Amino acid sequence: MSDKKLDHHIENNSDYKGLKVNKGIPQPESVNNESVKRFLKKSRKLLTTQQYVEGILRGDITVLSKAVTLVESANEKHQKLAQEIISECLPYSGKSIRIGITGVPGVGKSTFIEALGSYLTNKGKKLAVLAIDPSSQNTKGSILGDKTRMEELAGNKNAYIRPSPSAGSLGGVARKTREIIILCEAAGFNHIFIETVGVGQSETAVHSMTDFFLLLMLAGAGDELQGIKRGIMEMADVIAINKADGNNVEKAQMARVQYQNAIHLFPKKGSGWTPNVLTCSAVKNEGISDIWEQIETYKIQTKNNGYFSEKRNRQAIYWMHETIEEQLKRNFYSHPEIKKKLNDLEKDVLNDKKSSFTAAWDLLDRFSKLK
Repeated sequence: MSDKKLDHHIENNSDYKGLKVNKGIPQPESVNNESVKRFLKKSRKLLTTQQYVEGILRGDITVLSKAVTLVESANEKHQKLAQEIISECLPYSGKSIRIGITGVPGVGKSTFIEALGSYLTNKGKKLAVLAIDPSSQNTKGSILGDKTRMEELAGNKNAYIRPSPSAGSLGGVARKTREIIILCEAAGFNHIFIETVGVGQSETAVHSMTDFFLLLMLAGAGDELQGIKRGIMEMADVIAINKADGNNVEKAQMARVQYQNAIHLFPKKGSGWTPNVLTCSAVKNEGISDIWEQIETYKIQTKNNGYFSEKRNRQAIYWMHETIEEQLKRNFYSHPEIKKKLNDLEKDVLNDKKSSFTAAWDLLDRFSKLK
């Protein structure tokens, strides 16, 4: 190979026959680095607690989003500020109806939420859509896709869509979602939808922070799903069979009768409410107003019999205990002494030198003596 170097392009070496790459002209920097640094510094600058609160109370979506980011942050400084903001906003919260929405994958949750959400916003209501996605700790934010599927709602000035944090335990994500509800209510959103993506433990978390639980179903779902449905069906205040359109209308009506009969076998609810099964087509916007009428009727009935406020009080106490447990767990695993000892004890357990339970008690005993 010739050592003669024509320019910085290796293709111009004599060994590359028939190739000629002209030397490019020097390019200026695409951006001013100093300007970028100043912009980033400015964008990272935190507001005061009062500035956040004032922005939220006047319905400033930008300030609300920044406050939500603080709630989701693991940074200790951000968490302290977030708790101050939540405390200040608390007296202005609680004036909404919180609706949990769940259903098996493919049931059409995004389309349904957009249809029901548009129905409300067209009436001048303000809606916040929050999401709890336990799978997000593996997929790093798969729920973000829902925002792109709800294009009409995402562009609506009366709607605010916020996906769940992209990682963390279900308990942690759920607690943060409950805190975000407080901020959204203080910002004037009088209707809150909490959506759960999967089927399982996340439904329990959503049920523990909502006033009304809506289960979306499909007609003709196989028997293999029945085990999953049973526990969730017992939590539901209304079951809506979606995609009741075209050739599926008759199947949906048959499924409605079957589910209605099944509901009567469940224990009576403490709310005094008897769940109904309805059919709808989110794509064709059919049956949406009937579902909303059920939610309104439920709200009036449970407010009149005192169950609405009683349930919220129980939920507030539940989340206090959940937060204590979560913080204790975080403090335990993040303590340097515990982290150091944990490795040794894990080896002892693997080598059958200690039982799992003895090792756990050793760690807990050590932690209780640490200051």
